[in-house]
Amino acid sequence: MNSPAILKVILGDNSSQRLTFQNGLPGSVDELVSEVQRQCGRDCDFRLQFMDALFGNEFMNLTSMDEVQDRGTIRVIPLTEASTPQFANSLSTSATAHALEESSSLSSGCVDTDILSSPESSGSRSVWPSIFRVPHFCYDAELKLEQGHAAYREKGTLLTPDPKLRSHILEGLVQEIVWYKVYVTDKQFNMVGEALISKHPCLTERGSLTGYAGWKASLKNKLAIYRTHLRKLWCPEVMVNSLKQKPEGKSSAAFGIKKPKQSEVNYCPPYPIGESDVSLESLRVELLSDVKKRNNREVVRMKMEKTFA
Repeated sequence: MNSPAILKVILGDNSSQRLTFQNGLPGSVDELVSEVQRQCGRDCDFRLQFMDALFGNEFMNLTSMDEVQDRGTIRVIPLTEASTPQFANSLSTSATAHALEESSSLSSGCVDTDILSSPESSGSRSVWPSIFRVPHFCYDAELKLEQGHAAYREKGTLLTPDPKLRSHILEGLVQEIVWYKVYVTDKQFNMVGEALISKHPCLTERGSLTGYAGWKASLKNKLAIYRTHLRKLWCPEVMVNSLKQKPEGKSSAAFGIKKPKQSEVNYCPPYPIGESDVSLESLRVELLSDVKKRNNREVVRMKMEKTFA
């Protein structure tokens, strides 16, 4: 039987814990990850790093248990599904990796949105969620839905929404969708429809195979109208697809248009309010030195967010 061993695990800023192994250190990294999850109560995905004495006690990614000794120190780095931000061309690969590593350990919890969700820029958007959240609608709409739920539970009667209620529901869904994107795929429309009738089963449509086919069609039309409204406000994300980019002498189709690719958070984000080429270039230059400093995560995060566009 192996002798007991202990490790110090760093969970985040100002948060650490002692791990105790009664039968010695685990035989593999996967077993160590499972033990960290059990003893520290971590239910999100993460990777581990160890303190390497050969490089001035800097943290390196843990790939083998040979790097871990009794009374050693490891660190938990949460993994997110967020897209990697676009850095300025002059940021070196090593500096970029260091900045991402530092920013990912800002919180000891797990998050599914990246730093681009700040309201400072109207073009910033969050990553499309794995489960779409149906928002709360206006007060009178919620009252009507509550009455519809009562009838559905008692008699199984489906609610036929009046035009005003239907408009409120569609408007609320569109406002929730545009926090993520303004160009939505058919699969994502299905997610919204499924979420709607899952939360409000009384809204299920009669004679529909999915139960939300009519809602889906209305939602597509409502979102298209909303994009027209955004285009009038010169929103860059929809202006890039405007027919104003057609070749001279042609009016039937846009020319050289480009919608966001599947992997892009936003194709053409605008500059934050009050920022210009000169001010953002100054911030980019400052970032080159800021990413090399220790305990400078918050400053780096803010400047990365501002210079994303």
